Amino acid sequence: MRSLKKLLRSNFFIRLAHWEYWPFGIIQFPFFIYYLWLSLRAKSLLFFSASNPGIVMGGMLGESKYDVLKLVPEQYKPNTILLRYPFSYKQVLAALYENGFKFPVILKPDLGERGFMVKRVFNEKGVEDYMKKIEADILIQELIDLDVECGVFYTRFPNERDGKVTSLVLKEMLTVTGDGISTLQELIQDKPRAKLQWEVLKDVYAEKLITLIPDGEIVELNLIGNHCLGTKFLNGEHLINSTLSQTFDSISKQIDGFYFGRYDLRCASIEDLYQGNVKIMELNGCGAEPSHIYDPGFSLWKALVILSNHWKNMFTISVQNKNRGATYIPFREGRLIYRKFKSAVQ
Repeated sequence: MRSLKKLLRSNFFIRLAHWEYWPFGIIQFPFFIYYLWLSLRAKSLLFFSASNPGIVMGGMLGESKYDVLKLVPEQYKPNTILLRYPFSYKQVLAALYENGFKFPVILKPDLGERGFMVKRVFNEKGVEDYMKKIEADILIQELIDLDVECGVFYTRFPNERDGKVTSLVLKEMLTVTGDGISTLQELIQDKPRAKLQWEVLKDVYAEKLITLIPDGEIVELNLIGNHCLGTKFLNGEHLINSTLSQTFDSISKQIDGFYFGRYDLRCASIEDLYQGNVKIMELNGCGAEPSHIYDPGFSLWKALVILSNHWKNMFTISVQNKNRGATYIPFREGRLIYRKFKSAVQ
């Protein structure tokens, strides 16, 4: 009985029982055939590159995070600078202080996806440790420490005047709560979402694992709002209304060549979200997902239906932009962009 209980609590069965943890390729595989069909209709394997003519490859892959963020109106952006590789430790610190940054800051690669090498760094030692692990252009970004972190997916068809918000995801950071008798390691091992991150957490918290956590004390284990790093994604569809759509329609129309993608942002409250009092950490193009589908209570079937509609919208927007004068990136150029991207994230 004990062996069975241990087996059911293993990472394999945790993932098996909750499709939100399944590998990205498994969820997306059914849409590969659909993508090929859409490509035949568009007469281009890279039709999606016209979904956002203002972003390289439409934002599917290979786009510079810094270049995309530059398209966003100034009042919505955190202080962000780009450092070209190679650079020295002293050069990074000089750039940090000369541009008015204060610790903690966010460091992340200019080319990357799904939270790859995104770190909150608290001091100069953290900068030094980060530099040992990366050989690529990086961004230094101001930490926006506001209560609400979310992803807002915006969709506008070029043949229509107005766009709308089609997905809203709220992010709940990975935490454990002390009970006064368990160590941090025991609390992590007892929470499935945290247990899946054990290989990372055991190194990050190596000096604290045997510490008893007081009753009621909340320990935030991961400070980056990415699903792959343990953040819980919560469906915010019930918060979508005309005010939210009008706000992000107004912001999006100020971004040249943007029709379809997700804003990853922070704000102080839902009311501030409605009013557009937000700071946008990243703008992701057509490669982004309507991330509310990863809510633990979301059914796989419903998620597949939404993803199917997502690809349909991407195709329709791309074709409409093509008919209005945009071009599909040639396959040879797309291949070069892909190779550069893969070499950057390996």
